[in-house]
Amino acid sequence: MFSPQWWHWLVLGLLLTMAELAIVSFFVVWFGIAAAVVGLILLAAPTLALPTQLLLWAGLSTALVLIWFRYLRPRTMTTVGTSAAAVTGEVGILVADLTPDCRGQVRFQKPILGADVWEAYADAAIAAGERVRVVAVDGSYIKVEKAK
Repeated sequence: MFSPQWWHWLVLGLLLTMAELAIVSFFVVWFGIAAAVVGLILLAAPTLALPTQLLLWAGLSTALVLIWFRYLRPRTMTTVGTSAAAVTGEVGILVADLTPDCRGQVRFQKPILGADVWEAYADAAIAAGERVRVVAVDGSYIKVEKAK
């Protein structure tokens, strides 16, 4: 029966770690690190049976993946879903005329809460092309006033 040598595990670890360059998930690398650790353990204890080696590799891989997802993975923050208070005061350009009876559109230089064009309403009439300031966010609409 074939029993892998310590260097087999190190080569497997290197191959899996190199495979991470082609697979951008940052997931396979943990299997490669676990294989390298099994290779180092096998170097210290060369009499380990194949089932023990495989269990050790599976256990280390699982532990490393769990540690990565629970503690080490960077958290990405976006502005989508942030508080409406964070966008109050942002200034944009009115794309379409706005009256108290008819909504218009406002375009922002950078996206606000995930969109760069918003449907808007105001208490007073404002002509297209005017600069407006966000007063409040009301669902999928924003309330604006003429910028000073």
